[in-house]
Amino acid sequence: MRRVPPRLRVAVGTVLAGALMSVILPAGHPAAAPAADDPVSTYEGMPDDGFDDEHEGEQDDTVGPGSPPAATAPAPAAPVPGRPGDFRLTAGSDLSGRVDQLDAALPKQGLTELLDQANRSSGRGAADCGASDVYGSDLPVGDRVCWQSDDGVSTEWIPQAISGVSDAQEDEDWGTSNAEPIAVGSYDAENPGRSNYVAGRGNCVRAGASDACNEKGVRVTFLNQTTKKYRHVLLVWPYLNSYDHISFDALHAREGLCNEVVTEKCDAQNGIHAGGMVWYGNYLYVADTANGMRVFDLREIMDLNPDNDSATEDEMQDGLPSDLTDKKRIGRQSNVWYAYGYRYVMPQVATLKFTTARHSGDTSENQCYKTGRPKASYVSLDRTGTDHLVLGEYCNAKGGDSNGRVGTYPMAALTAAVEGAPGTTADADQAYGLPTGGSFGGEELWHKIQGAMRYEGTWYFHRSNAYDNGRLLQATPEGDQLSGSSRTLESSIGPEDLYLAHGRGDGFAPRLWSLSEHAPGKCSACDRELYSYPMSDVAAGFGS
Repeated sequence: MRRVPPRLRVAVGTVLAGALMSVILPAGHPAAAPAADDPVSTYEGMPDDGFDDEHEGEQDDTVGPGSPPAATAPAPAAPVPGRPGDFRLTAGSDLSGRVDQLDAALPKQGLTELLDQANRSSGRGAADCGASDVYGSDLPVGDRVCWQSDDGVSTEWIPQAISGVSDAQEDEDWGTSNAEPIAVGSYDAENPGRSNYVAGRGNCVRAGASDACNEKGVRVTFLNQTTKKYRHVLLVWPYLNSYDHISFDALHAREGLCNEVVTEKCDAQNGIHAGGMVWYGNYLYVADTANGMRVFDLREIMDLNPDNDSATEDEMQDGLPSDLTDKKRIGRQSNVWYAYGYRYVMPQVATLKFTTARHSGDTSENQCYKTGRPKASYVSLDRTGTDHLVLGEYCNAKGGDSNGRVGTYPMAALTAAVEGAPGTTADADQAYGLPTGGSFGGEELWHKIQGAMRYEGTWYFHRSNAYDNGRLLQATPEGDQLSGSSRTLESSIGPEDLYLAHGRGDGFAPRLWSLSEHAPGKCSACDRELYSYPMSDVAAGFGS
């Protein structure tokens, strides 16, 4: 078995109230003595996990030097209608040893305590957020959440993905403070490349360099709905540096080799798009468009500032100091721990990779095809019946022979793959082609899908429309194809991922949550908020 040491192991498919609370290290936990100085560059000698991404496009997926041998997965079964075999995922290389080393080096913080110490303020409703023209005319908006001003206008961090406690556990009875947390994933859109030394930008750690100089990858924001406070957590990749010391890097498309000399391979390592995510039990599943999913464990949130004073260096469990004032370095460098100024980091614990080869056609402009490896553009959770993860594709009008596909995975199979040995597979049990027909803004209606959700057998999709109002779409299965409703509902400007707060634990009626990505200034009516629609209004809007 991989990851999940005995003190943390939970039964597959079982979610216990409070399971995500802090994990206390045993008394007398040994702290490693400081070793020889680490190199300033954290990237040299980093193992390559064979990942790449394309910011909603696709690139070469050749595994680079230093890669572990690929696990041999069983051959996919013969295709059946809908070709769910194309969606097969297999567990990647075992990361548990590296995560265990981070456990020994760095203190941890439970999500309950993290939210209790949340340091940023959101607003709720018109009283806090003011008037907004970002919403469509067809659906009354229920909840509205606006961000602290710098997050609301940031051009570096772009929100894409949403999940929450209704995904995490069915009874929604999480923690002790009735926080009903929501999690939002954002990617670093500055995208300068992964190295401290970036072509055209020089040395990112030099005096006067912008904090945005380095590609920071992906962060997850946890919102406490009760206090309206939230906190950012940086997602990271654990690796051994060239001194054989445990370290971590920001989440990038490929965990390849890089050093102080910028090469084409090094400079091209941009972050993943993180277009969707699902928080289920202890695990956070994050979409990696060209490859599958990255998986994180909420019991493994590392705290680089346990005294809650960023102006002072804290001593970590390995005896080394941390530095939160330097926002241009990450990982262990010269015997100091950095995280681009973030207090919390959460290391990747597993990878789930598609086993099917890409279609041979041109995929450079987001074209989609009926066969071959799908894109993991967005994900969501369906709890109506046996728990399933929904995964689907973003496509545009540039070509291909498909508007995209969606597939569903039993969550028990995904959990087993995460906790199993490398090469353990998780199969989709259903797959459908997206509807055809209809037009929107002079384009195919069923292109540019940013989020999807299945609820009580009916499918709902969020369709973007550049800097104008998008649409909420509805479809139902007909064989291996989805058939779209003739009705569309005007949604927000810049609509993204979908998340259902089902209300089984808190007694509220089901609410369909989403988020708008565009900051004010991108268009005259753009506004970056979280919002929900009563699910009954959504159904009524489609005449259901």
